[in-house]
Amino acid sequence: MKIRTRYAPSPTGRMHVGNLRTALYEYLIARHEDGEFILRIEDTDQERFVEGALDIIYRTMEKTGLDYDEGPDKPGDCGPYVQSERVTAGIYMEYAKVLVEKGEAYYCFCDKERLDSLKTTVSGKEIMLYDKHCLHLSKEEVQANLDAGKPFVIRQNIPNEGTTTFVDDIYGAITVENKELDDMILIKSDGYPTYNFANVVDDHLMGITHVVRGNEYLSSTPKYIRLYDAFGWEAPVFVHLPLITDEEHHKLSKRSGHSSFEDLTEQGFLPEAVINYVALLGWSPEGNEEIFSKQQLIEAFDYRRVNKSPAVFDMVKLRWMNGEYIKSMDQARYEEYAVPYVLSAFPKAGNTRQQVVTSDGAVLSGGSLDKILDLMKTRIEVFPDIPEKIDFFDRLPDYDPEMYTHKKMKTNPENSLETLKETLPILEAQEDYSLDALHDVIMEYIGRKGVKNGVVLWPLRTAVSGKQSTPGGAFEIMEILGKEETLRRIRIGIEKLS
Repeated sequence: MKIRTRYAPSPTGRMHVGNLRTALYEYLIARHEDGEFILRIEDTDQERFVEGALDIIYRTMEKTGLDYDEGPDKPGDCGPYVQSERVTAGIYMEYAKVLVEKGEAYYCFCDKERLDSLKTTVSGKEIMLYDKHCLHLSKEEVQANLDAGKPFVIRQNIPNEGTTTFVDDIYGAITVENKELDDMILIKSDGYPTYNFANVVDDHLMGITHVVRGNEYLSSTPKYIRLYDAFGWEAPVFVHLPLITDEEHHKLSKRSGHSSFEDLTEQGFLPEAVINYVALLGWSPEGNEEIFSKQQLIEAFDYRRVNKSPAVFDMVKLRWMNGEYIKSMDQARYEEYAVPYVLSAFPKAGNTRQQVVTSDGAVLSGGSLDKILDLMKTRIEVFPDIPEKIDFFDRLPDYDPEMYTHKKMKTNPENSLETLKETLPILEAQEDYSLDALHDVIMEYIGRKGVKNGVVLWPLRTAVSGKQSTPGGAFEIMEILGKEETLRRIRIGIEKLS
């Protein structure tokens, strides 16, 4: 039997990380088994429809590389692939009537006032369990109501006695008392199917073999099972996934700022890093490897290794992983991402990749920008980190002379002043400001002076950067700044220390 899975999002906004994980696992299950992956749009809840959300779905699927075999824009043999179009085709009403004929569903004509009277409060929560009032209407009464145009819904007929059992491939066998299951609505008064009913009908008609979803749907799965049994259909394999929480173990919500795929890409995360990280939110491979290409995920993925425990969305780990992906990017793609962020650190108008003029008036060539790009590739975790890390190249910050004090380097304002005064004429005489040349001339001075490297290099780096932490050391910074700007900054350091 060919494995067929589906991702069935509702067009209600950005793709939540939990939904992305569902789509990814459905995709990996299908591809791992050489099966087929389907995209189906579930838009039966028209009140929640968000303009532009369909475009978000298609764009996210494309950016994440979750290519599907059938969908609204890739017609197959099981269309339409948009539920509102299937409503128009009369598919759901047809199957609801089949259940009515079999006694597995019934017309309900109860008005809002009567339904409100059935509401009760349990543990502070208001619930409504339908009392099967309309189940006892005769066929003649039902037809009379229909002929009169009386509004109706169609409800599932679940017995009050006995139990319903299903097996989830992660959580095992689960049994519930039928009396705990409400006669849920299958067809709403507007003629649209409910999410649960449309799901079952579509999954069967599209030949879906594996259904992956969050464990919040565990409680409603027995109703699905009863629908499959009522139709006489074989139920698919169910795989319910653990909850995703934030670092404080609260459910990942929009307030976290990183709950959707677009949130993350806007924060500078690479799609392939997000996919890699999301794959590990609940699933663990056999070995200790954590970095996977999409093809490696396909080969390694076994959904039976999904954990029951909640998965914690760890931003620190995601940032680390993204940094690893940046390090391994090919240069052209890296620069496509990084150049705009580098240029944004030099706000003066008219700056380009070929040349920038700093706010302090220094001119940096394209070669200097290339060096900044090379410097940053192994020193960032997300691209938006770049401007803050290199802003000192644009303008020397006003820093406290106490920054020259470093106990480990054994520096203080007094010996730092001595260092700057002694290295200034050496650097004034130096014409070659390449990294190697600067290294050689300063290391020669350190050797003559007979001090540890840090005694000289800490004051130099402080003077040319005005920061305690920089990407690269004194030599890299001086090479990028060039001779004129380097000397200007060292003289400012001497003034501060004097």
